Amino acid sequence: MKITARLTPKFTARLTPRFTARLTGGVRTLRVLCGMLWMGCLLAPGILTPGSQVAQPAGANQPAFLQQGRQSMREGKLEEALAVYRKELAANPDSLAAHNAAGVVLDHLGRTAEARTHFQRVIDLAPGPQARYAAWRAMAMSYAFDGDCQNTWKYEKLAYEWDLERQDFYQQGERTNEAARVCIDHGDFDTAERLYRLGTESGLKEPGIQPARVALWQFRLQHALARLAARRGEPEKAREHVAAAKAILDGSAELAKDQAPYLPYLTGYVALYAGDAAGALRDLERANQNDPFIQCLQGMAYEKLGDSAKAMEQYRKAAATINHNPPAAFARPFATRKLAQ
Repeated sequence: MKITARLTPKFTARLTPRFTARLTGGVRTLRVLCGMLWMGCLLAPGILTPGSQVAQPAGANQPAFLQQGRQSMREGKLEEALAVYRKELAANPDSLAAHNAAGVVLDHLGRTAEARTHFQRVIDLAPGPQARYAAWRAMAMSYAFDGDCQNTWKYEKLAYEWDLERQDFYQQGERTNEAARVCIDHGDFDTAERLYRLGTESGLKEPGIQPARVALWQFRLQHALARLAARRGEPEKAREHVAAAKAILDGSAELAKDQAPYLPYLTGYVALYAGDAAGALRDLERANQNDPFIQCLQGMAYEKLGDSAKAMEQYRKAAATINHNPPAAFARPFATRKLAQ
């Protein structure tokens, strides 16, 4: 959708200056709102699970420039995608969707400071809290591409506070866990643990919470504590948390339907940091093979086993991600550096 209304000199000559100003402002507002419609589709705050990505609208429902840009990104032509979005912005400077899309591409290109000028523009133009919520999350992920735990939480916290106003306890937990994931991946373990515990506490405040949802938060916390112990060099403690996570999963068939794939990810992660690269690979092969973070873990394991060719193969897969979420924020820069060595 593209708003092309223009106020011609012949038309505006018949209007009072005050009315002309109002009409001009109305056209601008309509452009912003139309951009907001697509921004809402791009960054709708849905229910996220570990490793998931923000929902995108179906290709046929996207504006042509977004379809073209996304296709270029899938083909690895990031500069070409950026040119598409810049062309749209030249025609429609207030397009929220184009600013957001340009920011995402720039993050993947490693030009994160430039990306954040676009996300800030979305924040500034946002006509309401729902739009700002999406933009705060995008800004948080931009800092995640830099491995900046504190600034990631700064912007996730803005979204968290709006969730508090809405009494949306589930999404509060999601926001803290999303930031915590960035922190653990980049070595700020104390902040990560604090946020994971806060996320669990927040999520469990949900009124009328169902048993499966309680189990989900408990499983997520044990999963996180196991990874933290592994990263802190405490393999026995990590295994205790793995056992606790498995017990929670075994005790809830409903939870296991969605969360079972995260157990081999966890056991593989713990094995890798305990020095068992072969065991890590066995487990990680049963995890989500399309997750760029898993691909990085596999690459690390192959490196430890001395298999450089297979390690590079996994890093090439990870470096091709076009997502804008915590797994991609770690994987894209990490894998790119590995391939450049």
